[in-house]
Amino acid sequence: MEVGKTGTVFKVTIGILLIAILIGVIAPDALENITSAAQGFIANRFGWYYLIVVSVFVVVCLYFIISPYGKIKLGKPDDKPEYSLPSWFAMLFSAGMGIGLVFWGAAEPVYHYATNSPTVTEGTDEAILEAMRFTYFHWGVHAWAIYAIIAICLAYFKFRRDAPGMISATLSPIMNTEGGLGKAIDILAVTATVSGVATTLGFGAVQINGGLAFLTGLPNSFWMQFVIIAIVTFLFLLSASTGLNKGIRILSNVNMILAFLLFLFMLIVGPTLFSLNLFTHTLGKYVQTLPSMSFRIAPLEEDAREWINSWTIFYWAWWIAWSPFVGTFIARVSKGRTLREFTTGVLIVPSVVGFLWFSIFGGASILLETEGTAAISELATEEALFGTFEHFPFGIVMSIVAITLISTFFITSADSATFVLGMQTSNGSLNPATKVKFTWGIMLSATAVILLYSGGLQALENTMIVAAFPFSIITLLMIVALFKALKQEKSKMKKESKQAK
Repeated sequence: MEVGKTGTVFKVTIGILLIAILIGVIAPDALENITSAAQGFIANRFGWYYLIVVSVFVVVCLYFIISPYGKIKLGKPDDKPEYSLPSWFAMLFSAGMGIGLVFWGAAEPVYHYATNSPTVTEGTDEAILEAMRFTYFHWGVHAWAIYAIIAICLAYFKFRRDAPGMISATLSPIMNTEGGLGKAIDILAVTATVSGVATTLGFGAVQINGGLAFLTGLPNSFWMQFVIIAIVTFLFLLSASTGLNKGIRILSNVNMILAFLLFLFMLIVGPTLFSLNLFTHTLGKYVQTLPSMSFRIAPLEEDAREWINSWTIFYWAWWIAWSPFVGTFIARVSKGRTLREFTTGVLIVPSVVGFLWFSIFGGASILLETEGTAAISELATEEALFGTFEHFPFGIVMSIVAITLISTFFITSADSATFVLGMQTSNGSLNPATKVKFTWGIMLSATAVILLYSGGLQALENTMIVAAFPFSIITLLMIVALFKALKQEKSKMKKESKQAK
């Protein structure tokens, strides 16, 4: 590991996490109470802020697609993309949403339909359409816009301006980030990253446990989840030791193959026509109502506001907390692509794939519920997917493939996270030392274990929402700095063009 600046960021963030882990071991109830109180305060007082700030991210991304800035490369003018389009999509998708899509694919739509509809009466035909529309909303362009903004800023300053690959370096056009302020920003970014990644790893462990419990009768307990995390930690540290072009790239491609097989299998044996019709209809509804959903805060409806806090605000915070990791990773593998190509690819392609995924798996779980075949909504969230598979041909085979997929997504996400955290605490090194990656791998797993121990999934969610809030402010500043840098570059290019004439 490098010395100097890197030592401060690395040591302080490790220290913060060790203190949090220690509190979680000694007083788990206190940790849950603290995070719950902070989460409630932020969601109630600043829910409006989350909606506005994430909508700003979407508008900025759309602007890059249509503006002259879209021609600018994330790299030098003669740089070529390092990875093929299929490998690029596989890596950004595996890092961005892998475990989450499998975890919520069958669960979220049927839950909105049967238990807690955002706008209409549960169990009705309208509730089916609303369930899909709001699921698309939570997993669509808003989520990927958050990732894209962070990745654009990091890739532009790293590959075009040769700045260190650090969050603080992206703010250099508007402030001096060489001293303590820059370190504080990087410490906050790393802390938010650990929070977001640990939450997702916790979800993965819980669902692997849920699948094994559903299929084999093994206990669904914290200690089983602890064993799962320990085994997966060994595997992703093994992958991390091989480097970016071996472990992560190969596993990402394996993920996409397994996900495609699972998707294709369910498409064939599931309610194909119903799911495709549902996808087509609700996609139109999503596009039509995107602006109104983006700013829906329900100030006069207490129940609706509670739903927004529990779902939309939770998701926006999750993506923001996850974004330093995903953004850094996507930036690392996107050198040589233009702003327009990058933004279109990151914003549109994964969103549409996610919509199809929810239509196939969520559509199947909803149909089982509406026909009275199974009460999927009454299962634990982590068991909904396996409960859905149970009622279709080759259900056990699909469940085994799903558990394997979750495991490989788990390994890829954790492996990618150790790489990103290594970068962020090694002065932006594109090849952080193995011992630094190993340290972060162990810390990620320990954080996930302690959060599960201190309050299960609720503690994971609370911590993430708290960590996301300050980082969202940094992201806004990153946008301001990026536009200032782009404006300077545009002026420089015009001046050079005039001189050439």
